[in-house]
Amino acid sequence: MIFSFSYLLLIPLAGLVIGSIAYCFLAILAAIRYRRTGVKHLQEFPPVSVLRPMAGDRDNTEAGLRAVFEQDYPAFEVILGAPSPEDAAVPIARRIMAAHPNTPSRLIFTGDSPYPNRKVWQLRALWEQASHETIVMADSDIRWAPDCLKTVVSELEQPGVGLVTCPYRATAGASWWSRMEALGLNVDFISGMLTARMLNGMDYAIGCTIATRKPEIDAIGGWQEVQPYLSEDFVIGNRMHGLGRTVILSRAVIEHYIGNEGMRASWSHRLRWARGSRRSRPAGYVGEVFTKPTIPALALWLLAPTWGGPLVVAALVMRLAVVWTAAVWVLADTEFKWRWWLLPAEDVCSFATWVLGFFGNKLKWRGHTLIIGRDGTIRTSS
Repeated sequence: MIFSFSYLLLIPLAGLVIGSIAYCFLAILAAIRYRRTGVKHLQEFPPVSVLRPMAGDRDNTEAGLRAVFEQDYPAFEVILGAPSPEDAAVPIARRIMAAHPNTPSRLIFTGDSPYPNRKVWQLRALWEQASHETIVMADSDIRWAPDCLKTVVSELEQPGVGLVTCPYRATAGASWWSRMEALGLNVDFISGMLTARMLNGMDYAIGCTIATRKPEIDAIGGWQEVQPYLSEDFVIGNRMHGLGRTVILSRAVIEHYIGNEGMRASWSHRLRWARGSRRSRPAGYVGEVFTKPTIPALALWLLAPTWGGPLVVAALVMRLAVVWTAAVWVLADTEFKWRWWLLPAEDVCSFATWVLGFFGNKLKWRGHTLIIGRDGTIRTSS
């Protein structure tokens, strides 16, 4: 009976490993195509309103805000948002604003959000204060390179483009859990994004940095239409794509600080991401199994070490090739050489999180327990 059960597992396991090898080939090809895209900066740049919600004082808050004000861009304003004057980010914001008197800037207090997605609540308030049609929005935990604005606006100004979304390079804190999570993001997340871009085009966005225009948001129904969703960035890009507007994955790579969380907080964050992804793109989430070859390959090797051995070796070699291509070649992750040995543990955590993502509809977000619906909308747990 044991032999028969093991034998029945061989075919699906072999299929998963072969599919993973094929995915790895696609991911490497997608990275090559992405690297071949270039950016030609404009001769004249339109004025830009930069919207930056804030939430507390993280390790990178000051560096991230300073990078916004130090952009090499001819004309832009910065509109910062905080829930209240007591927010820990407010003194930092005021200090940086005072240090850059030649850059128009405002600090808006948005009040507590009546909705679970507080980021969208802040963006709605900042959006109303923006003086310019071209808008660039950034999360509170990112840092830009000096030419970021020039790059994303140049890409946005191409014919037919409605939105530019930026990939990111995760920067970890000192904890092992943070380092593992950053490693996974800098390998698997970017690889999946580039592969989807090559096969289907960009039909979604990620929120670390988004460039668009006021009429584009109006065309999808405005902020009130995306307020109920957990992944409002995905919805914005998806709806723009549905209206026939081109969504571009920028060549500007954003530095994203993921914090210094311990095991419990890290797992909570992983599950929130997994359950949100499953609701946003159900078919794509199922297909993520092919992006995780390590566990199926090892299982195949244990059950069939003789004939399965060559497949296992091929899968692991291709996995390492994707790891190097994504983390080093595409994202220029300088910390990879110090963290590569965490990859086996990260692969186990990633596979476990993916499986757990199929179960449950609750998630923890900024101290609140939320219920996520089948359509990706969220509500506060009663």
